[in-house]
Amino acid sequence: MNTGTLLLVPNTLDLGTETVDLQEVLPLGVIRRAAALEHWAAEDARSARALLKRVGAVVPLARPLQEIRITELPRPRKGSREPVPPAAWQELLAPALAGHDLGLVSEAGLPAVADPGSALVAAAHRAGVPVLPLSGPSSLMLALAASGLEGQSFAFVGYLPQDAAARTARIRELETLSRRLGQTQLLIETPYRNAAMLAALAATLAPTTRLAVACGITLADGWTRSGPVAEWRARPQAMPERLPAVFSLLAA
Repeated sequence: MNTGTLLLVPNTLDLGTETVDLQEVLPLGVIRRAAALEHWAAEDARSARALLKRVGAVVPLARPLQEIRITELPRPRKGSREPVPPAAWQELLAPALAGHDLGLVSEAGLPAVADPGSALVAAAHRAGVPVLPLSGPSSLMLALAASGLEGQSFAFVGYLPQDAAARTARIRELETLSRRLGQTQLLIETPYRNAAMLAALAATLAPTTRLAVACGITLADGWTRSGPVAEWRARPQAMPERLPAVFSLLAA
């Protein structure tokens, strides 16, 4: 029996905010592919159902929403550092191994990019299941494109430590690395900590280091600002507590 395909279905970037028109951020072809899927793997089943409800308003779903199978990605046991066993990822691939296409969706943006779904993609490759990424918004790539910083060499470093001293040390480490490699460093923070992160970056980085912030990408009130740290200090920027943001830095 031929296997199905694991389709990496992008989600919108409006999680926790006022929703945007789905057709403004996802190609119609992607919406049609999503509407045809009856099997899904998702970071969160509720957000997956919310996306499918929006998909169904544009293109009728192949089956009623309550009949579509959505399985959440396995998580490590609370307090445990042991990784999820490979068998758990293999089990998620059962529909694809039985010949059905399987959708993978994240809570926001592209699945498997800064996202636990990458483990399922790796399992699909091991099992011989074809993987097909579909076009859609990626906050990291959109932020990098809008920053005006080095786009030929860049690294995503995820979240920084919450402890102030450790965070400052990490910022200095990333600035040194950026200067040595000529490489843009991208990082994110939980929205309600965005103001603290921007303040830490502005206080720690050298005045000539270029800093960019892309906030609320694809949203009606989204914005991007980029310039030397000296300018950020001279003109402080207020950060909303609900909108996600991507921070980028490039040392001179």
